Amino acid sequence: MSLVIRDVQEHELVRVLELNNAAAGPSINALDLDRLRRFHADAEYFRVAERNGEIFAFLVAFGFDANHDSDNFCWFQQNIDEPFLYIDRIVVDHAHRGKGTGHVFYADVQTYAEMRYPVLACEVFLVEGFNRALLFHGSLEFQEIGQCPQNERTRAAMLVKTMCSHAWISEHYGKDLPSLPWVGHPRTDWSNQRTQGTGTR
Repeated sequence: MSLVIRDVQEHELVRVLELNNAAAGPSINALDLDRLRRFHADAEYFRVAERNGEIFAFLVAFGFDANHDSDNFCWFQQNIDEPFLYIDRIVVDHAHRGKGTGHVFYADVQTYAEMRYPVLACEVFLVEGFNRALLFHGSLEFQEIGQCPQNERTRAAMLVKTMCSHAWISEHYGKDLPSLPWVGHPRTDWSNQRTQGTGTR
């Protein structure tokens, strides 16, 4: 069966939590179920990768004015003047790494962002020597706009990518995007709050 990228369902959060905490380390912090449920409530993009009925990866992203208390998210709020979609984390089960899932996920989240935001943002933890994650993001044309300390010994490169098609899409469609499966839709009501002027920024 082919790879499927789709919105997560609430009953699947236990599986997502297992994947997250199995990958916990310097660049992925462990979560508990309560915090993951807050992610589920507030994340604009929260999709899983599934093959043969097995969820083996996920990606979570927040709109620029979401209720998200990540220090790195706040850094982008303070340093980017334009609305942005922030990739909080991507996790791929160890057995499935190196098979292109990251590229598929980034193509999907970029397509989503391109129609709604001028900027896609994320961070990559800096390590000595060869940095696989930095090379991956560089190959996708992300650019570093600064660095943010994570703890006493670790820093993260703060990366952004301009969504080149956003201006054209915004000019021709505004917020009235066609109802097509590949266009997708926000999981949260932040878009409505922004329209009504009740967002945090």
